[in-house]
Amino acid sequence: MSSMDLSRRCHDPEIMDDLTCSGETVRQTLRELDMINRFLGGNAVTLSGLRELLLRHNPRGGPLTVADLGCGSGDLLRRLADYGRSRNIRMQLTGVDANPFIVSHAREHCRDYPEIQLETENVFSDAFSRRRFDIITGTLFFHHFDDNALARLIRQLVGQCRMGLLINDIHRHTFAYHSIRLLTRFFSSSTMVKYDAPLSVRRAFTRADWEGILQSAGLHDFRMSWKWAFRWQILIGGIET
Repeated sequence: MSSMDLSRRCHDPEIMDDLTCSGETVRQTLRELDMINRFLGGNAVTLSGLRELLLRHNPRGGPLTVADLGCGSGDLLRRLADYGRSRNIRMQLTGVDANPFIVSHAREHCRDYPEIQLETENVFSDAFSRRRFDIITGTLFFHHFDDNALARLIRQLVGQCRMGLLINDIHRHTFAYHSIRLLTRFFSSSTMVKYDAPLSVRRAFTRADWEGILQSAGLHDFRMSWKWAFRWQILIGGIET
């Protein structure tokens, strides 16, 4: 697919897909991704979804358990912890990433949050699939997988949730592609961000893409909403265990 063809999902690998990548380039990339999520509303999409799931379900007596897949620097985990602290909601937050360097980086940034634990884990592993959480979320995580793998993974994750699965990922759109390409060209100092960010849009989803993936996963109980800036928020009801 050419860089201008957004009619279907691209599956070219991002630099970030290399689970051995490390060093200052990765640190700078994570800093810039945090800025993108803050200033383009990415974190707000996840927080609003969390609030909706809490309104739908009464939390159990124990701490609310939340897993954040592809947790990066832990920035979203810290925002979730701050949200819980401000509302006296006890939380047990687990950040999961398959890159050990990124997990180590996140631990440095989450050391003032004892309610956060960071783990190097493959979400497709048998060990992870046996774990249960109240809520599982992923921000800019799901576009890293092809449709078939996504359908399998989402079906697995829904079975791991007591309250629900919350997806926050990119809407593949011409405006989103050219905007992020220009923004990163002029304002990013990370070669990884300049390469990966536009590619992420090409790897992302239209509404029809998501509907096909969720249908393949055998799911019908979900709500999909478009959010600024060019994000899909998908809430999938959890299964009581």
